[in-house]
Amino acid sequence: MKMNKTDAAERILKLRKLIDDYRYHYHVLDQSTMSEAAADSLKHELSQLEEQYPELITPDSPTQRVAGKPLDKFKKVTHTERMISLADVFSEDEIKDWVYRNAKLDDGKFEYFTDIKMDGLACSLHYQGGTLVKAVTRGDGLVGEDVTLNVRTIENVPLNLAQTVTSDVEVRGEIVIFKDDFAKLNQQQLKNGEKPFANPRNLAAGSIRQLDPKIAAARPLKFIAYDLVTPDFPTHAEAYQALRDFGFQTSREDKVFPDLKGVFQEIQHLAKTRASLPFNTDGMVIKINDRAVYKKLGIVGKTPRAAVAFKFPAEESTTKVRDIVISIGRTGAATPVAILDPVVVAGSTVRHASLHNADEIARLDVRIGDTVIIYKAGDIIPQIKEVLVALRPDHTKPFNYEQALKSQYPELKFERPAGEVVYRVKGESSDFILKRAIEYYASKPALNIEGLGEKNVSALVDAGLVHSIADLYRLTVADVAGLERFAELSAQNLISAIAQSKTPPLAKFITALGIRHIGAQTAIVLADQFCSIDRLAAATLEELLEIPDIGETVAESILAYFADEDNLKLLAELKELGLSPVYTDRANLPLAGKSYIVSGTLASMGREEAEDKLRSLGATVTSSVTKTTTALIIGEKPGGSKLKKAAAYNIPTLSEPDFLKLIGAA
Repeated sequence: MKMNKTDAAERILKLRKLIDDYRYHYHVLDQSTMSEAAADSLKHELSQLEEQYPELITPDSPTQRVAGKPLDKFKKVTHTERMISLADVFSEDEIKDWVYRNAKLDDGKFEYFTDIKMDGLACSLHYQGGTLVKAVTRGDGLVGEDVTLNVRTIENVPLNLAQTVTSDVEVRGEIVIFKDDFAKLNQQQLKNGEKPFANPRNLAAGSIRQLDPKIAAARPLKFIAYDLVTPDFPTHAEAYQALRDFGFQTSREDKVFPDLKGVFQEIQHLAKTRASLPFNTDGMVIKINDRAVYKKLGIVGKTPRAAVAFKFPAEESTTKVRDIVISIGRTGAATPVAILDPVVVAGSTVRHASLHNADEIARLDVRIGDTVIIYKAGDIIPQIKEVLVALRPDHTKPFNYEQALKSQYPELKFERPAGEVVYRVKGESSDFILKRAIEYYASKPALNIEGLGEKNVSALVDAGLVHSIADLYRLTVADVAGLERFAELSAQNLISAIAQSKTPPLAKFITALGIRHIGAQTAIVLADQFCSIDRLAAATLEELLEIPDIGETVAESILAYFADEDNLKLLAELKELGLSPVYTDRANLPLAGKSYIVSGTLASMGREEAEDKLRSLGATVTSSVTKTTTALIIGEKPGGSKLKKAAAYNIPTLSEPDFLKLIGAA
């Protein structure tokens, strides 16, 4: 019997309330208020009524979780409040140091709020009038992507809040896939003859970033809330309770402690029990519970002062060594790397591990074909802990390091200086590599150290004054003035220029390191993402791959650089010598968000200098014309293909006088 519209509207409201109550208990509280068949029957009745009276359909109806039509692209959305990252700590002493620093800024006794740190995709949900209106990924913290259609398909996300609110509500949380659900999904993949997924975190992130919502709907995604931006509450603990009252699932691992003793006990407790948690985790979040104090302490770069993430000791796994390759750094140092059968360690796939040097290989007696135990130092750098000799194949031979050097680099000769553990390229080739590294470090795209051109660099290296980039900062006027090419004044000028380079822009310093595949523009992207060289050095493959325009080749190049013992030593020396890169938020620079291309020859300056000027004002500089290019700057004899493409996309062109006005040079 067909209901009239008034009765149907009343019935629809009751059905929605009952279905939402079932959803909350089933997906959030893990309780069942009725059988799944009964719930399906109610959903079917609701669908039929809404089909009869489509004007009664509202966005928060349980029937509207279904996946919509695929999108052409995701829209960019600026966050109402920056989505921050947390600084990592690895020991109780580092936590004490964090508290001490905060106590100097706010003279008070802190209460601490803790929660498990989940390994997923951060997302912000916006509610107006209690109804979900928008879901935005973290992105770079300032701008994310609108993934509302995908997030609406997640069953434990309330389409309508469980409590009435008059203000707008913003909830932040992590989109994850539970371990059991991930295992079942991979079982089905194998059963279907398809490749299993690598890990839950990547799958969750990849599912949300699909343009077709049907893909997200088919995945067992969950949203675990961890912060309530608005409305505000006096403490994080009260905000968490509000999240649960609104109908959100939380980790249920949140606690409050009056002092650090309780925090340290919780760390020990979670270290023992985290393997039994339903989701992957790599740490515990520690916050000052008072949100007024939290806000007062403020943010440095992208990290709040009032919160840190304690990282648990590394997880371990076993895999096989398929090969041992040796990489040659910019200073000529030879670093061995084990190529492994891919294995998941601490939630990410590991394909190689640093072996440091020949002595480490000999100590471990690691051989090609061995089964080894892999761990991540600080949950970051993969390393070999032990060789399982009992599983060693017959007829394996100890790894001959010198023979491998000859085989892999037949054109080079190597030596191992007395007292050192590292083999280096021998003779002129070694000096050549060092000179090129220093020249690049001092070049205009990098630190732009005046006086360190090719001839002066050669003079310093040939005189034995400089054996590494770090030695530049050990030079004195007396050292330099004694060289043939220098007088007292030129020596003083050089030492002053080197000293001035001790506080370079972070992006310039990243460029100067000469990491393979990292040019000036990519260095800017990395600086904006990580805000410090230490945080870049600690980046995981997954974090790097989240960055637009950073692919696997570039990401692995970055990981390899910071896994190289020689490079880590150089960075430590530079830090000890007072070098401190400075990060400046580029969001407020005059050309922020704009993209330019320089084509042709400029009369006033070289192309590299022109591009550097643009980047210093916040612009992105690219080499190819796209629809997002702001303008094409043209000098004499510009590229014809770029002009044609710019015309096709209706992209304006700027003459050299226009360019000079743009950068404030005219």
